[in-house]
Amino acid sequence: MSTHAQSESQSGAPQITTKTGRIVRVTEEQLAEAVAAKTAASAFPDPARRKDVLFRVRRDEGHEISSWWMVGAFVLTSGIVIALLSGVPGGA
Repeated sequence: MSTHAQSESQSGAPQITTKTGRIVRVTEEQLAEAVAAKTAASAFPDPARRKDVLFRVRRDEGHEISSWWMVGAFVLTSGIVIALLSGVPGGA
């Protein structure tokens, strides 16, 4: 039997043996509480904490970022690209 084997104890609670040989017992009540907590947490997902969004900021209703920030970001990025490309030998 491997060290990660699962077996049923005499009381019916699952036993999981760890790498060090310790047996971790989990009761049915603990499993039910974990499932209920996960279900309750996923019932109301927070859109600001989606996995596909890295930098999301909550703003007040009607508050929008100034378009000048986007213009400045474009100019800065363009300047960095031009500066980096000016160091490439063989350019025109």
